[in-house]
Amino acid sequence: MEPSPQAAIYRPAPRILELAEWLGDPVSPAPFPQTLLRFRNDLAAAEVGLANFSDAEWVRHMGRFEPLEGNLPRPLALRYHGHQFGSYNPDLGDGRGFLFAQMLDGNGRLMDLGTKGSGQTPWSRAGDGRLTLKGAVREVLATEMLGALGVNTSRTFSVIETGEALWRGDEPSPTRSAVMVRLSHGHIRIGTFQRLAALDAADEMAQLIDYCLANYPGPAGPEGASPAAQLLHQVVERMADMAASYMVAGFVHGVLNTDNMNISGESFDYGPWRWLPKWDGGFTAAYFDTAGRYAFGRQPGVMHWNCGQLAMALRLVEEAPPLIEALDRYADLYQAAMARRWCWRLGVEPRGIEEDTALVGAGEHEMGQTGAGPDAFFFAHRGGRAGTGPLADALAPYRAIASDHPYWNDPAPQSMLIDEVEAIWAPIAESDDWTLLGSKVAALRRMGEAHGAPPPRAG
Repeated sequence: MEPSPQAAIYRPAPRILELAEWLGDPVSPAPFPQTLLRFRNDLAAAEVGLANFSDAEWVRHMGRFEPLEGNLPRPLALRYHGHQFGSYNPDLGDGRGFLFAQMLDGNGRLMDLGTKGSGQTPWSRAGDGRLTLKGAVREVLATEMLGALGVNTSRTFSVIETGEALWRGDEPSPTRSAVMVRLSHGHIRIGTFQRLAALDAADEMAQLIDYCLANYPGPAGPEGASPAAQLLHQVVERMADMAASYMVAGFVHGVLNTDNMNISGESFDYGPWRWLPKWDGGFTAAYFDTAGRYAFGRQPGVMHWNCGQLAMALRLVEEAPPLIEALDRYADLYQAAMARRWCWRLGVEPRGIEEDTALVGAGEHEMGQTGAGPDAFFFAHRGGRAGTGPLADALAPYRAIASDHPYWNDPAPQSMLIDEVEAIWAPIAESDDWTLLGSKVAALRRMGEAHGAPPPRAG
């Protein structure tokens, strides 16, 4: 896991321009009839030196997309392919978003500002390139909850209502429109590599690998590993940790296609997500996932499969054995990540992989027997408190991590079930009342303070 970013001055770093000729297409934002600022994330903005903008300046750059000083002269709609629900699709790319700025945060990490709902691009296909306001509100809630639970996630940076009426089959229509900006550690997807492999673009593949190793650094990998193998080792480590973070959070992303997999290991692009009402491996988030491909319990296997698709793409520039070696590490890395993240959320000190894995099993059994959801389970047993039977026996040797945060004395934990999401949206839709959203964001950030920083990734 990356160290927590520090406050920073604005330092533009449009490094994506090195690859822009073949990585994307210059585009223009939609000319929205309105730009009403609804959400600005000043905590995230401080990390990249943009928190001092007035609201008017914010809207010019995050709603009208005037270029930031020293940054990309025009937004870039990125090109990629991907497996969507297991089927390969070469007709992909940023269809309703673009990358429009890169800068360094306080730790010197390269960060991107990208959009959702900013208008049509060459990759929009039959879409209108827009985002509903409800979709933007849902993304605020998803990213704030995930961040509070230690998931390495993009942050919702800005939401601006745009004054258009949209028609959608999954929302009462017409519905309100918005443009959203996310802050994330890169937008290079597994599908970005798949596109280059499909085009037999070996030179560009080598450039992309070098770009990723330079800007998303990680462990060096085995001695003598090629750049391609080194990158795959890093991605496998990141995906194993991300899968474990979803499971411990009780989160179902819903659409784990390879074009939604960021090679930096950062979760992003939230559509039909859900949190578990109870521990259920078959629970799905998307109504259209009729086969349960992306069900809760299948997420770790899917992410391993996605890593395999990256390995297949990298065969353009590397032999199979070093890539297979990297893929074969996934299971052990995932087990270790589950153990350390489970202990972290329980608020107990790890004791070793065997004992910690047994503790995970005891917790899963307890939830299966009682019907408790993950939020209630981890809150009730924080620091090893309460419990009887096998769970109590498993917890007995563990030492609690001291915490005097008042959150742990609340009558109930924070959660994010679908009924609450709808309850937060209802006053916005009915009377433009944003009070519940603001209160929920504050409550989730308080929960994040109580949990503290998540455990570092192994390696």
